[in-house]
Amino acid sequence: MTRDDDPLKSHDGEAIHEFAAGADDAGARLDKWLSERIESLTRTRLKALIEGGALAKDGAAFDDPSWKLRAGETIRLTVPAPEDPVPRAEAIPLDVVFEDDDLIVVNKRVGMVVHPAAGNWTGTLVNALLHHCGDTLSGVGGVARPGVVHRIDKDTSGLIVAAKNDKAHQGLAAAFSVHDIERIYLAIAVGAPRPGVGVIDAALARAKTDRKKMAVVNAETHFNPRRAVTHYKVVETYGRARAKLKGDALASLIECRLETGRTHQIRVHLSSIGHPLIGDPVYGRGPGLGGLKPGEPEADRAIAAIAKFRRQALHAAVLGFTHPVTGEQMRFERPPPGDFEALRMALAAL
Repeated sequence: MTRDDDPLKSHDGEAIHEFAAGADDAGARLDKWLSERIESLTRTRLKALIEGGALAKDGAAFDDPSWKLRAGETIRLTVPAPEDPVPRAEAIPLDVVFEDDDLIVVNKRVGMVVHPAAGNWTGTLVNALLHHCGDTLSGVGGVARPGVVHRIDKDTSGLIVAAKNDKAHQGLAAAFSVHDIERIYLAIAVGAPRPGVGVIDAALARAKTDRKKMAVVNAETHFNPRRAVTHYKVVETYGRARAKLKGDALASLIECRLETGRTHQIRVHLSSIGHPLIGDPVYGRGPGLGGLKPGEPEADRAIAAIAKFRRQALHAAVLGFTHPVTGEQMRFERPPPGDFEALRMALAAL
């Protein structure tokens, strides 16, 4: 058993606590049990760590802090290295789409993390917003993630809104919580879903084998499922003439409208029905498309474009909401960045 004052240390500064539940521990609530063993962490902090994927039970990812322990279970908690409690303002250029006294809408570039975290303490959207907005953003929604009410992945481009005062933050957060936000993404995926218009209603949770990944789970049997709903529509198909089966497509441009907004939702949902995003390093199938044979100019260009595209082909194209202070209906739309469009054009030529 690892003592609180002597946890194992990983190479990146994480503290790893390991325990085994004995017969006397059976029936104890997990987060409370851990709080009695790790004096440096509050029960609230432990609950957040568990729900955030920092814990493994018997070697598998586990995110239910209310779990009643059973004798013999092994618990491993990985506590991230301490963060800088106050993100620093940095003069980072932003593509500002809209701004007033209450909120700011930004077209986030590929490669920018939304808020500081382990491994990304600087260069984030929050660092840039603190410089751009100055004192108006300080402390709104908490010092660690000021102004942030939602996020998009580092390598996903597109529209994101941040609040500049508490009233706007509370209003936007409430709208997101009841899914009263219009969010439309464009994705380029392997193959094309059938039918071309549909709904994926599949609960998500942390993957058992990798706490950094999400997975589709059975909502009736999983201990902590998150309902996730994606409405999709195929906009364009590519490479039908080269597909092995008549009527199939090698790839497609898909419009995805989020009803809920779970971590990696579109990426996991499309992958779960056999159409992972091109370039997705986590949920994809690796480079290349079946049916593309080198030697033809169009095929060679498509192969080169796919090999060059080293991120998930996903762009947050539309963001719509009711202004939390004025009540005005707001709707913003931005086209995908150049790398996305280059990939689409190469595939469209097949």
